[in-house]
Amino acid sequence: MTWNIPNVLTVLRLLAAPAVAVMFLYFHRPWADWFALMLFVSAAITDWFDGYLARLWKQTTKLGTMLDPIADKAMVVIALAVILGYSSMSPWLVLPATVILFREVFVSGLREFLGDTAGTLKVTKLAKWKTTCQMVAIAVLFAQGVFEHYFGMSAYGMDAALVDDILAGREEDLQGLRWKMQGMVLTGHAGLWLLWLAAALTLVTGVEYFRKAMPYLKD
Repeated sequence: MTWNIPNVLTVLRLLAAPAVAVMFLYFHRPWADWFALMLFVSAAITDWFDGYLARLWKQTTKLGTMLDPIADKAMVVIALAVILGYSSMSPWLVLPATVILFREVFVSGLREFLGDTAGTLKVTKLAKWKTTCQMVAIAVLFAQGVFEHYFGMSAYGMDAALVDDILAGREEDLQGLRWKMQGMVLTGHAGLWLLWLAAALTLVTGVEYFRKAMPYLKD
C-alpha cells in the first residue's frame, strides 16, 4: 500500500465519519453541533483535495480508489443517522434520507456481487454531483441544528405568548430570537430542498448503475 498525501487525506476523511457521531457523545449541544459541522465540512473539503492532488501528482493508487467511495458513503450514512436521531423524524426528512441510504446499500451490494467486473460501475459525473449535493445538504442541516439549539437556549424560561410577541415585533428582542428563528427556518428549508435534490440524483444514478449491471445479472 502506498501512503501518499492523497491517501492520507482519504483515510482521515474515513476516520472523520464516526467522529461526527462521537461529537454528540462527549460534548453538549450546541458545541456538539458546531464540532460536527466543522468536522463534516473539513472532511467534505478533503474529498475534493485528495482526488485533485492524486490526479495532479499522478499518485492515483488502488488503496485510494478503494477507500475514496467508502469514505464518502461512511460520511453521508453516519451524518444522516445523526441528523435523523436528533430530528423530529419528519417524513419530509426521513423519506429522502431513506432513498439515499437504500441506494448506497444497493449499489455497494451490486459492486460486491460483480467482483472483478465492478469496474463497469465507475463513478460518473452525475454521481459526483450527487455526492456534492449530499454533502452540502448535510452541512446545511447541521447548521440548522446550531440555530435551533441557540433559539431554544435564548427562549428558555419564556412563555409561548412572550416568544410570539417578540417574533411578531410587539416586544423588544433582547435575546436575538428573531434572527435565530430566521436562521433556523432558512437553513431548515434549504437543507430539506437540497436533500430532496440529492435524493433525486441518488435515485437516477442508482438506476443508471443497475442498468449497467443488468448484462452481468442475467443467467
